[in-house]
Amino acid sequence: MPVSQIWCNVCSAYRSVDLDGGSDCPGCGADLSESADPRVGDSAPWHFWLVVVALALYLGWRLVQGLAALVG
Repeated sequence: MPVSQIWCNVCSAYRSVDLDGGSDCPGCGADLSESADPRVGDSAPWHFWLVVVALALYLGWRLVQGLAALVG
């Protein structure tokens, strides 16, 4: 039977659970099916978006400089 490591929010620990059956934490009995997908609710941190905005501004400015060099 395949075994997987799943994070238990109640115990604050990784638990080895059987993928074929029980979705309960062996330590505390909490339902682990809710925390099985770690991507749910996650989004990019604010500093990632800050870097994206800074990159867009930089590339926009370089485009303006390139067009100015071609025209003038």
